Amino acid sequence: MGDRIVFDDLENFSFRVDHRAYTDEDVAAQEMTKIFDRCWLYVGHESEVPAPGSYVSRDVGGRPVVMARGSDGVIRVFANSCPHRGALICSQPAGQARSFRCPYHDWTFSNQGDLVGVPLPDGYGPGFRKSDFGLARHRSDSYRGFVFATFDPEQPRTLTEYLAGATEYLDLIADQSEVGMEVIQGAQLHGARANWKLMMENSVDIYHFRALHKRYVSYIESLGTMAPRRRGGFARALGRGHGANELVPAAARPLAYWTPMFPPEVRSRMEATAARFVERFGAERAQRITGANRALMIFPNLMIIDAIGITIRKIDPVSAGQMSITSVALAPKDEDPDIRELRKSHYLTFLGPAGFATPDDIEIVESCQRGYLNRTLRFSDLSRGMAKEVPETTDELPAREFWRQWDRLMHDGDDDHEEAQDVTQRAERQGAQRR
Repeated sequence: MGDRIVFDDLENFSFRVDHRAYTDEDVAAQEMTKIFDRCWLYVGHESEVPAPGSYVSRDVGGRPVVMARGSDGVIRVFANSCPHRGALICSQPAGQARSFRCPYHDWTFSNQGDLVGVPLPDGYGPGFRKSDFGLARHRSDSYRGFVFATFDPEQPRTLTEYLAGATEYLDLIADQSEVGMEVIQGAQLHGARANWKLMMENSVDIYHFRALHKRYVSYIESLGTMAPRRRGGFARALGRGHGANELVPAAARPLAYWTPMFPPEVRSRMEATAARFVERFGAERAQRITGANRALMIFPNLMIIDAIGITIRKIDPVSAGQMSITSVALAPKDEDPDIRELRKSHYLTFLGPAGFATPDDIEIVESCQRGYLNRTLRFSDLSRGMAKEVPETTDELPAREFWRQWDRLMHDGDDDHEEAQDVTQRAERQGAQRR
């Protein structure tokens, strides 16, 4: 990249981002090659392909892919493109198949990606080998059920190394069930006329909660539950662009944290679940798993909001001023049926396309995007909390961690010289102590 876009001044506790990062189409094009073609990207959850032959197809990093569990039980991620002439080999969003057939010329591939059928093969020369024309396989791996892929054949890190401190929070999610977590069937597919990074910032921002979501705050407080406070909890940088904030105590958790917004008849069951967590993990960790609200950001485009429900939100760029959003709900496989229904209801009430929060969030990021047309206003300020030794959830440390990694990669940098966890948080704390 040429001119600077991110201005990070630890000495003066100032962090600014030039609005070109959100509006410039050349920047958007560079992001695809320097970020989305290089990083590990979230594809899906193992529970979405539960049995041999099951598959899902979706776009990842601007590329159509298929995540399939082969007949051998192994999950693979393939390019959704026939190696013959490039047509999609899978047009359905999900299903069960022993093989994939290209509709253009009937080339057929096993669910492990091997080419197994070619009509009129005698039309090819003696050097033609089926083994040379299997589906292109992307390097993939999973952590605690979350499947990622990378399009970079020279990606130097394993998935676990790439996730850095984010693994701590994925563990807190995965440990919510002894038998595993599962994606609840159905997805929310929508978008916004705004840059994708604005939704990443918004999703990890608690500072806006009471201001923007006044209707929801009034609603849950009318039910006897305290909404998230202006102050409290803590924010963390987790290394390599990942960040999180954590609010304790939780506003409400259908897992094992009863509040008056839940029916009284499920209280005893939630409390029994909470007791089992104490037996499994001890009181301190059990309280952290069941009694906190969290927002986890995994660079570049994955948000997991672990609050009144668990939302997996994948945010994809379409252009500088447009994004697409895919959201699904995650829950324990062994969840009580009544509590599962409660979880789904509150998930839709808050985060559904017509819920209390999502329309507010879409409207405000689109408002920001339009506001950037005022080119005399050049910068967004993300300095909140830089002067604190322990940033709170209403501070902007996770967003700064995102932008620091974005800036490194856009300038073809690397972070091998940095430790993976809490790097920038320590740097900011040291600055606050000097002050």
